[in-house]
Amino acid sequence: MKITGRVEVETVTDVRCDVCDSSTRLGSGNLEYGILQAHWGYGALHDGERYEVHLCETCFLATLAYIKQVRRTAHMLETDPRSSGDDFGRVSKDDFFRDSR
Repeated sequence: MKITGRVEVETVTDVRCDVCDSSTRLGSGNLEYGILQAHWGYGALHDGERYEVHLCETCFLATLAYIKQVRRTAHMLETDPRSSGDDFGRVSKDDFFRDSR
C-alpha cells in the first residue's frame, strides 16, 4: 500500500559567490561554482579551524591565476622551475557528467 503526503524539504536554491556576491545559478537553473576549502588538523597553526569559500567561475579563475603567479614568483630563480601551466590544479578535462576516473 502506498501512502502519500506532502513533505516540506529544505534544499539549496542558490549559491552566492563569497567574493563578488553574484549568483552562481545559470539560465538553465544549474548551480556552477568552485569551492576553496581547508580543514586544519592537529599541530597546524590553525588547528581545528575549517574554511569554505564559494566562488563563481570568474572569481575562481582569478583566484587560480593569483595562486599560479605566486607559485611562478616563488620558483623563478630555480634552475628547473616548476610548471604552472594552464592545467595547474585541473584534475580532469571534458568531464561533462563528472564520471571521469
